[in-house]
Amino acid sequence: MDAPLNERSQNILEAIVEDYIHTAEPIGSRAITKRHAFDLSPATVRNVMADLEEMGFLASPHTSAGRIPTDKGYQYYVESLLQVRDLPEEFRHSLEDSSRFAGKSMEEVMQEVGNLLSGISKYTGLVMAPRFNSTIFRQIEFVRLSQGRLLVIFVSESGLIQNKVIEPGIDFSQRELESITNYLNHQLPGMTITQVRERIAVELREEKTRLNKLQKQAFELSDKALQGDVAEQVYVAGTSRMLEQPDFTSHDSMMKIMRTLESKQQLIELLDSSQSAGGVQIFIGSQSSDAKIEGCSLITAPFSGQKGAVGTLGVIGPVRMNYSQVIPIVDFTASLVGRLLDRES
Repeated sequence: MDAPLNERSQNILEAIVEDYIHTAEPIGSRAITKRHAFDLSPATVRNVMADLEEMGFLASPHTSAGRIPTDKGYQYYVESLLQVRDLPEEFRHSLEDSSRFAGKSMEEVMQEVGNLLSGISKYTGLVMAPRFNSTIFRQIEFVRLSQGRLLVIFVSESGLIQNKVIEPGIDFSQRELESITNYLNHQLPGMTITQVRERIAVELREEKTRLNKLQKQAFELSDKALQGDVAEQVYVAGTSRMLEQPDFTSHDSMMKIMRTLESKQQLIELLDSSQSAGGVQIFIGSQSSDAKIEGCSLITAPFSGQKGAVGTLGVIGPVRMNYSQVIPIVDFTASLVGRLLDRES
């Protein structure tokens, strides 16, 4: 285990991290003494920097005499030195401008939230919509299609919509579908989708003789509609902002981050890993247990409405991220989305 850093080492590490975040250029000892009132000679600063490098907090690029923070250095900075700023008023007002969400579906709201995260942070915004299975059932609709198929439309209390096409094996008339729809919409509201599945399974398994034809058809039809897993919805905004960062100028680094952002399954896994922990979570490059974000940092927070809808949002960017600015953006936006879910329900 590393020995704890003394105050001088902490001050110099903090200065190097913050200067490098703003300049993206290796930081030398003379720059430190000019920019910061440490009352230390460049030689003393060089000695401290050498110690920090030996401990793994700094690295020396081959092309420069200056130092840059390592992922370990960023981790120490975030855990021990970072002072998170209050969210600037202009950012707060921009996020709270509810007119941008007026008249939009929940899916459009999620995409707009991603755009907001990206626009304000200057990095890439990620939003994983609430898992449909955990949301509260509001209503179901069946629409006849051609060749004996039906379009099933689920609507949750928070406004999330899931569509699925099924083949029931019976050619229902529109009147029969309306009767089935009315029955289910009377029986199932107020339950989570998971509870709806459990209720249907019980009804079909037990006391079959007490179900009339309409009830049996209703539960069989909804059981078929709920079979299989519902795809998670992940919204990505501002992908091009990653390519604007000097950290991703090499072909290899650019292709790696693009593959991560284009893989919805990888993004779901990344966002999922932070959802159960609660609060703002920070994943820093190689210091994270997830190799998918090597070279990047991810800041996430879960959001939830009062009726059980839980999702995750976040910002992904280079390890050289402005943490003190991005953390309050993510935290405030998660709180905002929770209020939006309650408003829509």
